Amino acid sequence: MDVSVAMWAGTIGVLVALIVADFFIGGRKPHEVSIKEAGIWTAVWVALAVAFGGFLWWYGGSQPSGEFFAGYITEKSLSVDNLFVFILIMGKFAVPRIYQQRVLMVGVIIALILRAVFIAGGAALVTTFSWVFYIFGAFLVWTAWKLIKDARAGEEDEEFEENRLLKSIEQRFPSTDRYHGTKLFIRENGRRLMTPMLIVMLAIGTTDVLFALDSIPAIFGLTQDPYIVFTANAFALMGLRQLYFLIGGLLKKLVHLSYGLSVILGFIGVKLVLNALHESGVHVPEIGIPLSLGFIVVVLAVTTVTSLIASRKQQEREEEHEKLNA
Repeated sequence: MDVSVAMWAGTIGVLVALIVADFFIGGRKPHEVSIKEAGIWTAVWVALAVAFGGFLWWYGGSQPSGEFFAGYITEKSLSVDNLFVFILIMGKFAVPRIYQQRVLMVGVIIALILRAVFIAGGAALVTTFSWVFYIFGAFLVWTAWKLIKDARAGEEDEEFEENRLLKSIEQRFPSTDRYHGTKLFIRENGRRLMTPMLIVMLAIGTTDVLFALDSIPAIFGLTQDPYIVFTANAFALMGLRQLYFLIGGLLKKLVHLSYGLSVILGFIGVKLVLNALHESGVHVPEIGIPLSLGFIVVVLAVTTVTSLIASRKQQEREEEHEKLNA
């Protein structure tokens, strides 16, 4: 899709305006986010994404619109997995509930900026070297296999380990171990100190980069248009804060999520390899966007249903066990 500089600038301007509006309407005053508030804002962000997909249909036709929705749903589903780690980070730094939405808002903005850099680099690679699809495809298939292997082994991240960048920042800059409202720095005994608020924001933002290592190649497997890649990531990330409060308590019930994500990543990995072979002149079947979009939606639907059924059966077994031991 041909996107002018003016359209890029306008899109970024609208996204910035939406983030500012989100801050002043829902996030300016620290408070505990209710399920109702999180649900309303989640619906708003989903509606905005649907509206943008409709705009792409009007502007460029069904192809870019279909690519956007496929990319958006994929990034949204992968971002749900991020929430597990965000919960661990909040627990690690003992973030008070009234400050959690501010932490997530700034952390997501940092993540979006870093992802934009990744997307620019990925777009440059894809444009210059077509063989990079083989690498992306193989990496996604390997990631899918690793997800299944970890899920079958019952491995779960029980605690958050700080990355090297975060450790380096904490070592170089003096900090305090107490929160001081939403302040990022305080002055104590003549010294300028970082607060845990800044550290946890950086933790959220920089940790997301690790997830971008598989999500960015995944969306490039659905579209090579950097405009669609960026906007799909932006809309998926900007609604992540509200999703955290809406389904945070339900995440443990999505016991089959890793299996669903592994199937999706493996599917996109195979699609990338087939695309690379096709570009090399090899006659192989190509997987179109309608099939990709339908496959992703079906896998997520089946994963959600089977997860809820398995969680309910597990809860019933635990309740029965407690009755027998009572």
